[in-house]
Amino acid sequence: MRERPGGRRRARELALALLVSADVGELGAARVFETAGDTLAALAEEWEMDEGEQLRVLPEATEYGRRLAEKYFRHAQEIDSLIEALSEDWALDRMAAIDRNILRMAITELLHFTDVPVSAVINEAVELAKIYGTSDSGRFVNGMLGVLARRRGLVETA
Repeated sequence: MRERPGGRRRARELALALLVSADVGELGAARVFETAGDTLAALAEEWEMDEGEQLRVLPEATEYGRRLAEKYFRHAQEIDSLIEALSEDWALDRMAAIDRNILRMAITELLHFTDVPVSAVINEAVELAKIYGTSDSGRFVNGMLGVLARRRGLVETA
């Protein structure tokens, strides 16, 4: 039997849902956080979590997911500018909404959650892109984050 995702994966999915809601729904950060409980409840239902799994996973998912989204909103201009610089003349609003928000989330985590291994952040972002994005999303997200990691000296280059 395959192991079910833990609290950090679920936290990233929550953060992604909050960022997409703010972005696509054009909601402000405050409104997104007002509805975060409903968003998490809908996600838990989609994830088909039993009560025990909810008790074990959701507290971490809620806490870390909200912190991740809040940190992005505090640094949105810096992170969005960085994404545009990395994308070499590809405007942020031309990117698929899922890809754009996965990059926002992952870059926030890479820059502001330094206790999380770089490889874990990139791998999780790529997995989320494969699940929620297009057939090209995983490669796109991996390429963008790889460039950032190399430029910032976050990983060793071969």
